[in-house]
Amino acid sequence: MKVFARILRLIWGGEVDRAIRPVVAVGFAGSVAFSAAYVFLSIWALSHEHVAQSRLGLAYLIGAVLSLVAGYITGHLSDRLGRRPLILSGWFLEALVPLALIGVGQNKNAALALITILPVIGSLGGAADQAMIADLVAPDRQEAAYAMVRVAQNLGVTIGPVIGGLLLIGNNWTNLWVGSFVLGAIGAGIAYRYIPRGGAYAPEGPPERGSLGVIVRDRPFLLFLLFAALAQMTYMTSETLLPISATRTHHLAPAYWGFLMILNPVLVTFFQLRLTRAASPLSAALKLGLAMPLMGVPYLLLNVDGAAPVIGFVIVVFVVGEMLWVPTSQAVVASLAPADIRGAYMGAFSGAGSVAFAITPFSGLLIRSAYGDRVMWMCVAALGVTAGAIGALAARGHDAREPIASTA
Repeated sequence: MKVFARILRLIWGGEVDRAIRPVVAVGFAGSVAFSAAYVFLSIWALSHEHVAQSRLGLAYLIGAVLSLVAGYITGHLSDRLGRRPLILSGWFLEALVPLALIGVGQNKNAALALITILPVIGSLGGAADQAMIADLVAPDRQEAAYAMVRVAQNLGVTIGPVIGGLLLIGNNWTNLWVGSFVLGAIGAGIAYRYIPRGGAYAPEGPPERGSLGVIVRDRPFLLFLLFAALAQMTYMTSETLLPISATRTHHLAPAYWGFLMILNPVLVTFFQLRLTRAASPLSAALKLGLAMPLMGVPYLLLNVDGAAPVIGFVIVVFVVGEMLWVPTSQAVVASLAPADIRGAYMGAFSGAGSVAFAITPFSGLLIRSAYGDRVMWMCVAALGVTAGAIGALAARGHDAREPIASTA
């Protein structure tokens, strides 16, 4: 146990807050299962199912609209029913998705239908999971808590794509989906065993007011939702457009992509909490204003050279911005949200990300199809700069109450 504790201290840079250890454990197990399969999903659709780029983009777009609604509804339900039922529903359904991927065979329409509903399944527990973190820890510790959970998820993402890449050797997609189902079942079992039913900072009872009216009248939060959508669009380029460009434009083998992309989660795993603590004296506005250009502008390098080392460098710079952006934005939302309807606020925030999940491949693939990668990456760079400006404006005055101290 002492050796294991030392390994965790090396990764996290300190002890994990006891209150969020169950969420950390579930986040790790689930991300291993999720990342083993879904980093290859767009490649599978294009190369194995031979789906047209435009139809794939449309499927993502429809899924985003459905997920936007589902994210708010499930967040709202988590305020009334509790976080645990929604989180468990999401994990168990996601565990079954790989079996459905096997079942589609060569049916393009079935493949597109499944891709369409995937964002909805993913949104079931997302808002409840984020709200639960704010239920478990004090406000001045929330940014560090979000960072800790994110490190666990990225540690899983470091492992998952490697497993997926090994399963995919020989382009055997069935092996990949079967292995992902087994991993997903393990993650769902851990969630059932360890997800808590409440927290020290959870509201005492269900809300006595409607959440939608409050959100619609909350102008600072609406501005932050606009930023969230643009920020998530910038982020989604790394998961949807970059693998397509790397494998189809720059001829990187799909299995090799699984190994290259783990640069991102490896860096997050070892440096997220350290960077979060180092940047804690900076305002949320400054952190978001810096983060988004770091995530968008480096893609312009791919217009000069698309070799594997250049792609790796782009990923490294991108992840620095990503580490500034994610826990900061989650803590800002927790600061903006009234405690009794925290789940609904998190649902709306997750919904903005769901829209980006679809708009990014939809618009990006259309631009790529019409004008090529060069114009696509120029648009991504402009998007990152715009998101940074709006994020800096939206986050003003919403900082953690105290600097983040070491948990060592």
